Amino acid sequence: MNTFTKRITLALAGILASGAGLVAQSTATPKREAQVERRAERQQKRIDKGVATGKMTPQEAAHAEKREAKLQGDIAKAEADGKITKKEQVKLNAEENRNSRKIYRKKHNAKGN
Repeated sequence: MNTFTKRITLALAGILASGAGLVAQSTATPKREAQVERRAERQQKRIDKGVATGKMTPQEAAHAEKREAKLQGDIAKAEADGKITKKEQVKLNAEENRNSRKIYRKKHNAKGN
């Protein structure tokens, strides 16, 4: 094989390898998106249940709803390019953790009881 043929072969192998990496990356993304969406739905149900049972005041629920709306905006921003990266998922997960703690505290304080 001459040098030109070797270079072409290596270039094609590189292109194929990078394409396989993109396929692997894109298949992991829907799972991340689904996890983020499911958790946001569960948070919303917790807020609704807190209001229905009287454990959260309307003002507390309004604040929680505002935080959830911001989270939905952040999710939409992360999905804007067609995928949620691992870094974006970590950020969204931290935001969901903060929201979850705040929902818990509001549902278990003395105001709503």
